[in-house]
Amino acid sequence: MSRERELAVRRRNRWQRAALGVAGALLVVFLLAPVAGLVLTTSGDELLAGLAHPLVWPALRLSALTTAASLVIVVLLGTPLAWLLARAPSAAARLIEALVQLPVVIPPAVAGVALLLAFGRRGLLSALYPPGFGITFTTAAVVLAQVFVSAPFYVQAALSAFRRVDARLLIVARSFGAGPLRVFARVALPLAAPGLSAGALLSWARALGEFGATLMFAGNLEGRTQTLPLAIYTALEADLRAAQALSLVLVAVALSLLLGMRALLRSFERGSEQR
Repeated sequence: MSRERELAVRRRNRWQRAALGVAGALLVVFLLAPVAGLVLTTSGDELLAGLAHPLVWPALRLSALTTAASLVIVVLLGTPLAWLLARAPSAAARLIEALVQLPVVIPPAVAGVALLLAFGRRGLLSALYPPGFGITFTTAAVVLAQVFVSAPFYVQAALSAFRRVDARLLIVARSFGAGPLRVFARVALPLAAPGLSAGALLSWARALGEFGATLMFAGNLEGRTQTLPLAIYTALEADLRAAQALSLVLVAVALSLLLGMRALLRSFERGSEQR
C-alpha cells in the first residue's frame, strides 16, 4: 500500500471513529442532562428546606420499611426458585422462567390492575380472606406491589449466578453423601453469593423506585402507602423543592446501589476466573 493511500485510510478511520464518538456522546449527554438538572439547579439551603417538608420523612420511613420487607420476601422465595430452575433442563422450567420475567415487560398500570384483580376485595383470591379483610390501600399492598415488580430482577440474577457454579463441585459434594439441601446451602449459595447480592441490590433499587402499580393497588395515603416516588408526585403539585430533594435522595441511593452491584459482579467474575 502506498503512503498516500495509507494516510487516506487513516484519515477515513479517524473520521469514522469521530462520528461514532459523537453519536455516543449525544446519548450520554441526553441521559446525564436530567440528572445534572436535579443537582445543579438547587442550593444547599434549598435542599435542606426541601428535606424539611412534612411529606419527606414519613415517605422515607415507609419506603425503607416496605422495600426491606419486599427484599426479604424476594430473597427467601426467589433463591430456591432460581436454584431449581437453574438445575432443571426441562421445557417446563424454561416456561416458568419466562413467566417469572413477565412483570418486567408489563406496563405499571397493567400491573396495578392485575394486582387489584388478584388480591382486591373482589379479586381472584378474595375468597381466602376473613370477612371484612382487605389488602388494597394498606402497607401490605405496597409490599406486594414491590415484590411483583422487583422479584424478576433478583430471580434472573440468581439464575445467572447459579448457572455459573461449576457442576463438578456439586457432583463431588453429592459423592460425599451430601443431600440436595446441603449441597444448595453449603456449596451453591457461597459460590453464587456475589451474584445473588448483586441481584438483591438490583431488586431493591427496582422496589424503591416503584410507582405505577403501587399507586393503583395501594393508593397514595400519607404515612400508610405513600412511598418516596409517590411523595415526589404529590410534592410536585405544591413544593418543587421537596420534590427535588426527594428526587436527589433517590438518585443518590440508586447510584450507590448501582456501584455496589457492579463491584459485586466484578468480584464474582474475578472469582470465577481464579477457579
